[in-house]
Amino acid sequence: MQLIHWIQALAGFAFAFLLGTFVEYAAHRLMHARKSLGGRHVTHHQDGSGQGWWGEFVDYVIPTSPISIISLTIGYFAGFIAVGIGVAVGQILYAMLAAYAHQIQHERPELVFWLRRPVHHLHHEHKMWKNNFGITVDFWDRIFGTYKVVEWNPEKRPFEHSLLSFLRIKWF
Repeated sequence: MQLIHWIQALAGFAFAFLLGTFVEYAAHRLMHARKSLGGRHVTHHQDGSGQGWWGEFVDYVIPTSPISIISLTIGYFAGFIAVGIGVAVGQILYAMLAAYAHQIQHERPELVFWLRRPVHHLHHEHKMWKNNFGITVDFWDRIFGTYKVVEWNPEKRPFEHSLLSFLRIKWF
């Protein structure tokens, strides 16, 4: 594989990842506006738990799969298959990460090491209906003015826990 193909694949991967974070934010915000899955989302807030990694993964990967299929098809016919492959791989890996981020914020928010505050956990904990819609990242909340700073002082920082702690979530 030539360097240009690696660059194209990386660009497709980065695009899919960034798009995934935006779709996650926008979809969550639409749920709170009751424009999409309103009733199911209310139940989620009442239960206050995730479905397990697999259930979350399926909920992320199925609706975004058409993006991968379209990217691969266009990439194939336009001669940029590496971009399509990058998008498909990025979309699947993003769905895996988003499922993990959602599940861990419900079960073990003190382990969310990639965010200063586990915004999704705080979104639920403080019954926020107009703030902190991000799950995997918080920068869309910051960009669109929906980020709300809430005190977060866990007893231990993420890497003061054992590495196995990061795997102790409901997987199925």
